[in-house]
Amino acid sequence: MTTGMLLTMVLCFALSVSVAVSIGLSAMLGIQLSGANMLISVKEMFSSINKFPLAAIPFFILAGNLMETGGISRRLVEFAKSLVGGVQGGLPMTCVLTCMIFAAVSGSSVATTFAIGAILIPALIKHGYPTAYAAALQATSAELGVIIPPSIPMILYGVSAEVSIGELFIAGFGPGLLIGGALMAFVYVYCKIKGWGKSDGDGRLSVGRATWQASWALMMPVIILGGIYGGIFTPTEASAVAVAYALIVGMVIYREIGVKDLYVILRKSVLSSAVIMFIIANAGLFAFLITRAGVPEAIGHWLEAVLKSPAMFLLGVNLALFIIGMFIETSAAIIVLAPILAPVAMHFGIDPVHFGLIMVVNLALGMITPPFGVNLFAACTVARISLDRIVVHLIPFVLVILACLMVVTYVPGLSLGLRDLVYAK
Repeated sequence: MTTGMLLTMVLCFALSVSVAVSIGLSAMLGIQLSGANMLISVKEMFSSINKFPLAAIPFFILAGNLMETGGISRRLVEFAKSLVGGVQGGLPMTCVLTCMIFAAVSGSSVATTFAIGAILIPALIKHGYPTAYAAALQATSAELGVIIPPSIPMILYGVSAEVSIGELFIAGFGPGLLIGGALMAFVYVYCKIKGWGKSDGDGRLSVGRATWQASWALMMPVIILGGIYGGIFTPTEASAVAVAYALIVGMVIYREIGVKDLYVILRKSVLSSAVIMFIIANAGLFAFLITRAGVPEAIGHWLEAVLKSPAMFLLGVNLALFIIGMFIETSAAIIVLAPILAPVAMHFGIDPVHFGLIMVVNLALGMITPPFGVNLFAACTVARISLDRIVVHLIPFVLVILACLMVVTYVPGLSLGLRDLVYAK
């Protein structure tokens, strides 16, 4: 049954069938081969999405779209530019810093790509940066949307592996700041070498003025994250608060969202949420079948036999996840693999929160690696170029994040230090 399911899924991928449909078809075949009642599919698919923490996904997506339309993202760009835009290479650094701030609310890398890329990709091109470089930079920077909390993939991992989402969120700050800082340092040095960005400071607002203009926008991550860690509301409730705040700021304070805009915003958010939920439902059915077949236990025993130490296990898992992330959407990969790999990681003495960060950072790389990197498609759509043109500029960014991934993997204190401090018994 398992072999038939995997072969069907691979065949569907080869035929360019969508990820959700590929997983669903392979799961349906698995039910037929096992002789089970087809009604199981309905029950398990519903059970997969009938979880309260998953309500945060459509709310965070809606919040991101409201921020984009309501002028919040534009003001965040001006604020970031006032801080780092005055040096050579300051505009690419502004892109990274803005994505870090935007990520502290949206939870979605694709939403970050569209919201920030629509402003910064044209600005980068106007300042003389190659279009392909601008698109590659934006796609890579937006990856921080799923690493810096709140994060939709972290919510999915927490639900799948039965790990505290609050602990995952606070553990994400260390890796997120490391990757953001490394990207900013890299683009600064790279622009110096290339001679790009000597006029990046043109039109830059003073720090005081930019901060004043973005004050309502900057309060958003403070309220959301402060509310979560202050125990005022749960991560799921925080997503609804983010929507309410973005709506009030966009309609009442900035007055850039009209009643007519709400239909377009809601429609876009519903479509994006439906795609993710459909993937979750199909992946949940797939995970149920392979768990019932004993695959996780078999893989666990095999890994224990082959990879004798925690260090070797983490290296093997990272290699496997990197390859898997190239072909399978991040949400689906987490839902299918987290219940399999998390128990094995715990057997090796690896904290499940630390392992969750490793999975999220690694699979987030899949968002910027061909052939199915969703951030790449989004950035290419904004920049209006083909995917093949940005690959050369993408390679250095991937190498920087891979180096950061090794640090996240083998320095657990980076992820767990703040978690242990906040959740100290």
